[in-house]
Amino acid sequence: MTRTDGGYLLDNRQNEAAERFDAFATLFDPTTFRHLEALGVGPGWRCWEVGAGGTSVVSWLAKKVGPTGRVVATDIDTTRVAPVARPPLEVRVHDVGAEEPPGEGFDLVHARLVLVHVPERDRALRSMAKALRPGGRLLVEDADPALQPLLCPDEHGPDQQLANRLRHGFRQLLAGRGADLSYGRRLPRLLREAGLLRVEADAYFPVASVACAVLESATIRQVRDRLVEAGVATHEDIDRHLVNVASGDMDLATAPMISAWGRKA
Repeated sequence: MTRTDGGYLLDNRQNEAAERFDAFATLFDPTTFRHLEALGVGPGWRCWEVGAGGTSVVSWLAKKVGPTGRVVATDIDTTRVAPVARPPLEVRVHDVGAEEPPGEGFDLVHARLVLVHVPERDRALRSMAKALRPGGRLLVEDADPALQPLLCPDEHGPDQQLANRLRHGFRQLLAGRGADLSYGRRLPRLLREAGLLRVEADAYFPVASVACAVLESATIRQVRDRLVEAGVATHEDIDRHLVNVASGDMDLATAPMISAWGRKA
């Protein structure tokens, strides 16, 4: 998901975006694919991938639904996903918070790490539920940075303290752009309020991995000027942090990703 009007902090067209999408795929694809498998995605299914951003999930869905199915991938900026558009995958520019769904009668609607960044997230969620056929499945996966706000949960030294100070500053920047930093925990209730049945949820929380370091490095490089402008850190602080991250000696975590799913009546 990205916004080109200055509302979203992390632009898909920046060089670091590809690194971030690859890290997200490494970290979260196994969880996402496990849930999609459990929901029964298969040949002939009609799927809407909201805020597609990268290509890993839409490519997986296209393979699963096969030539008799359909996958509609939407985002405000389709720069990264458009090159893989071929049947059964269709790519459209679309704002889930402001526009009507790109169709109806979907067997599956899925969004990952999207709605937390959408100011009109309540409208977006209703739109996603509306687009389902009776019996269709909705899977929403979103972060909850306020539930676990630290980059280094084991803050045992000055390098970890610097890392957590930068993470706090990054969260402030996100909140200033309209992100809801405690959205993930509310997903089960919100899905029930949207009329979905048999709602369940779980969470995935990576504590240390190479992909966490890749994600952190790309993210900090992408927002470093804004962190400096906000007085969170100096360029020297950020350079030191990037060296620390590259050393591989820090245990870096992400915010928990909460997955919630349900079925339309």
